[in-house]
Amino acid sequence: MKQICVVGVGYVGLVTAACFADLGNHVTALDVDEKRVENLKKGIMPIYEPGLDELVKRNVNAGRINFTTSYKEALVNAEYAFIAVGTPSGKEGEADLQYVESAAKSIAKNMTAPLVIINKSTVPIGTGDWVADIVKNAQPKPIEFSVVSCPEFLREGSAISDFTSPHRTVIGSMDKDAANKVAHLHLPLRAPIVITDLRTAEMIKYASNAFLATKISFMNELADLCEQVGADVKEVAAGMGYDARIGRHFLDAGLGWGGSCFPKDVEALAFMAKEKGLDPRILNDVMEVNYDRRKAAVNVVEKMIGGLKGKTIGLLGLAFKPNTDDMRDAPSIDIAEALIKAGAKVRAYDPVAMNVARPLLPNVEMFDGPYTMAENCDALIVVTEWNEFKQLDLTKTKSLLKSPVIFDGRNIYEPARMKEMGFTYRAVGR
Repeated sequence: MKQICVVGVGYVGLVTAACFADLGNHVTALDVDEKRVENLKKGIMPIYEPGLDELVKRNVNAGRINFTTSYKEALVNAEYAFIAVGTPSGKEGEADLQYVESAAKSIAKNMTAPLVIINKSTVPIGTGDWVADIVKNAQPKPIEFSVVSCPEFLREGSAISDFTSPHRTVIGSMDKDAANKVAHLHLPLRAPIVITDLRTAEMIKYASNAFLATKISFMNELADLCEQVGADVKEVAAGMGYDARIGRHFLDAGLGWGGSCFPKDVEALAFMAKEKGLDPRILNDVMEVNYDRRKAAVNVVEKMIGGLKGKTIGLLGLAFKPNTDDMRDAPSIDIAEALIKAGAKVRAYDPVAMNVARPLLPNVEMFDGPYTMAENCDALIVVTEWNEFKQLDLTKTKSLLKSPVIFDGRNIYEPARMKEMGFTYRAVGR
């Protein structure tokens, strides 16, 4: 049993802590947010993630995980300290490292024995060296430590399975022994382990997310052409996906990407390139294409119903993707705000994200179900591809709408069927 400290109990930190505890380690999860820690002690999760509630409670009951706001308590007997705090975008797109810096200083001041410090947060290239300098300078007395980069590749909505069945584990360090210790910690996952230097490991994370975002933006740009030439982008994606060099994942056209990773990571990578005197043309275009999808959705609906002023539009879904309540950079926010600005009334339903969405969208009326939300709407927009929406009673939905208009921003319905049912229906690239 290894003694592990995890700093930060957000999406990455809490999943990391719970999964390592489930592997038989003793984990102390730390957060400076007292309310969040108190809620966790009561079994109240700060986020929605399928299976996380059960996983945390099981390991709390087994005595393998506990929660604290005290660095001193968290670092007692710790062999490993994971930094899994937020790195939001700054004013110019740079990664804001204030929380990483605070965590590193607090670890340095409270560690009492040799420690392997592991950056789990997504951080700019060179942060590992910077963290090492912070810890060294902040220590009251010299204690041996090493800094390792072990970036996360967790998808919200499937984070637990991504942790327990990863495609690979990336470990970067200038200290071979420390890298091997972290590798040993991950051996029970039985996945390929890539060991490299600090900066290469940090770049692997950014490059991976930027490439996946590029695939999505490429397909969205291709979708516009498919509409003009009469091709079906879903079939195009399926045909492309059989090519092992391309793969099927992240080829879905729609409203684009959002969330906590792709937006800030692509922007941060572009910022780093500009700082080095480079011109990140592809990255800039990837971002521009993505955000244009939100404007395009509003324009399509406006044309479908002959204007937006005085109309009522219903949003099916608010979270940036299904199986999460994360509203960070969700397309629904920009779409709702643009509709309201154009004079429309906006109402919405999401299976889990409405409590998070309410303060972000105070002028959107929230409903407790898709049918009550759809009643008397002039049009619906499918914003999030929840399975619940794929199984809607479309006959009932049609009877409730003021006019049978649906813009399917996630391509979850078949155009031919929707036409047969009498809907005025538009999808993306079909």
